[in-house]
Amino acid sequence: MTSARNGQSSWKEKSPPVRAWKGRAGRSRDALAAEQDRASKGRHRRFVNLGDGRYARASVELKVLPNTRRIRAYLRWSDKGRSPAKYLGQVDHDTRFANLVEAWEMAWAKGLTSEQQLPDNSWASSPSVRASMRGNRGKDTKPEIRLRKVLHALGLRYRVSIRPLSNLRRTVDVAFPGPRVAVFVDGCYWHGCPDHYRPATTNAEFWRKKIETNQERDLETTRRLEDAGWRVLRFWEHEDPESAACRVFSLVRE
Repeated sequence: MTSARNGQSSWKEKSPPVRAWKGRAGRSRDALAAEQDRASKGRHRRFVNLGDGRYARASVELKVLPNTRRIRAYLRWSDKGRSPAKYLGQVDHDTRFANLVEAWEMAWAKGLTSEQQLPDNSWASSPSVRASMRGNRGKDTKPEIRLRKVLHALGLRYRVSIRPLSNLRRTVDVAFPGPRVAVFVDGCYWHGCPDHYRPATTNAEFWRKKIETNQERDLETTRRLEDAGWRVLRFWEHEDPESAACRVFSLVRE
């Protein structure tokens, strides 16, 4: 393939294939953001330094010039209602993702992007760790949603993220107040799954204590709920949602 950066296009007689620059129709904003994260090698690498301690998360946009049949890459971000853009260069790969990867490499080579600096009070050891921490939702995680969909299909109705005990500041992921059944879907990392948890190599002692504290909190939550007459089910995020839903169904209908 002749490189567009050498002044020649790889598509001389026709326009580039749609898959080389345009995303699949109907994709959600989350899916598009995830694509940008992967192409840039991490969400923490997608920032533009606006000065005065301000950062904006950028995205790469691919456009085709009809006259030249070449794909041009632009870096875009938002700043106080404006949408600035910087031209990065031409890309000529056969897939959109490969072109996004090269465009992000151009952005870094030109010094247009940087990692967002950590706040002084951040516990994270690096911007990538902080991005991972912030990406972990307290509720409505994907494993929770998958389980809830199966439960709903089985005809069960439930409440989400409620505090079943007024004197306990803990929420239940999926609750059945009538039969008093509490269901938790625990993340493998944050709750120390014996199959998938891998200890941190940076700031290891801090994170070891953090996970142990979470595990102790889980045990206390289960004990307090059971003492109050609730039956508690806990599942790991990697467990099959249909198998988990069958166990919940049996307990609720018991």
